[in-house]
Amino acid sequence: MALKSGIHYGRVKIMLSSNDKEIIDELRKIQKSRDCWKNNIDFVADKLNEIYSVEVKAKALWVIGEIGLIYPEKVKEYIDVIVGYIEDEHPKLRERSVNALGRIGRADKNLIIPYMDKLMKTREDDMEKVRLAFVWACENIATNAPELFCEKLELFKDMFSDPGEKVRIEAPEMFRVVGKRKPECVRPYLEKLEYIAKNDKHPIVRIHSRGAVRITKDALKKDNA
Repeated sequence: MALKSGIHYGRVKIMLSSNDKEIIDELRKIQKSRDCWKNNIDFVADKLNEIYSVEVKAKALWVIGEIGLIYPEKVKEYIDVIVGYIEDEHPKLRERSVNALGRIGRADKNLIIPYMDKLMKTREDDMEKVRLAFVWACENIATNAPELFCEKLELFKDMFSDPGEKVRIEAPEMFRVVGKRKPECVRPYLEKLEYIAKNDKHPIVRIHSRGAVRITKDALKKDNA
C-alpha cells in the first residue's frame, strides 16, 4: 500500500500518494531553479496528462505558467492543453489554467489572443478563486498589452460588486494597470473609482481604487503635457 503525505490547499488537507509527493517535490525543485527550465519544459508539460492526479496537474500548471513568463515560445505547443483545463470540473485546475495563461500572455500576448474569449468567460465561474485568478491573469496580460482590455473594462467594473471579497479587492487593480499605459481607456471610470475610493466598506478596496485614480490621472497629465 502506497504511503501517503499531505498538502494543504487553503484549509483543506489533501492526501497524496508517495508517487504524487515525489513528482510534486521534483516540480518544486524545477520551479526554484530557473537555470534548468529550458531543459525541463517537456517533463513539466507531461504532468498535465490525464493519468496524473489533480494535485500533480495543479502544480504542473503553475510551474509551466512561470516558465512561460520567461520562455513563452517554449511552451507554445502546450497552450491548447493548458486552455483545456479552463473548463475542468475541478476548480483548482481551472484556477491554475487561468493563472498560467496570464503569465504566458504577459510575456507574449499573441500566444493568448486566440483564447481570449474563453479566458473572459472565467469571470463567471462559480468559484471565487477562479474569478480572482481571472482578474489577476488579466492584470498580467494588460501589463504589456493594455489595449486588449480597453473595450472590456465594463466587465471589471461589474466585479466591484462581486460576492467574493478578494475579487472586489483585486478588481480596481485592473484599472490601475490599464490606466498607467492607456489612461484614456480608464477616464470614463474615474468617477466610479473615486466614489469607491471614498465609500467602499473595505479599506483595501478603497486603497486600490485610490491607486487606480492616481495612476490614471498622472498618466493623463503626462499625455497632455
